[in-house]
Amino acid sequence: MTPRRSSIQTYARIGGVLFLVSLVAGGFGEGFAPSQLIAPGDAAATARHIVTSDTLFRVGFASYLVEGLCDAALTAVFFVLLRPVDQVLTVAVVVYRIMATATFAFAELFYFAPSLLLTNESYLKTFSADQLNTLTLLSLNLYGVGGAISLAFYGVASIGIGYLMFRSQYLPRWLGIVWVIGGACFVLRTFTFVLFPAIPGGILQAPQILAILLLAIWLLAKGVDVAKWEAAAPSNGRAIT
Repeated sequence: MTPRRSSIQTYARIGGVLFLVSLVAGGFGEGFAPSQLIAPGDAAATARHIVTSDTLFRVGFASYLVEGLCDAALTAVFFVLLRPVDQVLTVAVVVYRIMATATFAFAELFYFAPSLLLTNESYLKTFSADQLNTLTLLSLNLYGVGGAISLAFYGVASIGIGYLMFRSQYLPRWLGIVWVIGGACFVLRTFTFVLFPAIPGGILQAPQILAILLLAIWLLAKGVDVAKWEAAAPSNGRAIT
């Protein structure tokens, strides 16, 4: 069944709020907290930062959990908002976003692993302090690899979202273009990381972050053109059976 048409703006507003919460939580959990804890190439310093800043470390992980919960909910919101345009493509977007969220969730296990490695539990006594420090930095590096890989799935999903927005007529076409560009940059970021690891690729994430922020503001301020969404929904908006 399709959602009640009178409620479609509610879905749009919820999506806008979720985007903003996800941006703030993700910025802290993926950006700020790791930057304060990880000392690239210095295992001892990294371990020391985690031990002395345990609260920051755990709040960073909790922030990721908030981001992940928002991403899962946003996938459902995208399905509701965009399936009147092309239901098959919208399902493909959902699958790619689920893959992205699952890949990053797995990567986050490596972020959390140092909280187990640095506990001084008796079963860890077979490792020296230097070995535990090295395993800690290795685990965090694996977290970074997983995060970079997840961007490819997010990027493909974002390209699909942008294309659907461009075709929708009830969301701005320019926003769709921005999302396609942002998604392509995410995919490029992953392949740059894999093929040319020496080249900094962080700037490639900026277009998608901008796209998310712009869509969040639009959904909160304007929402969707309800009349055009309603016109599209009857013919293409049926649930999959």
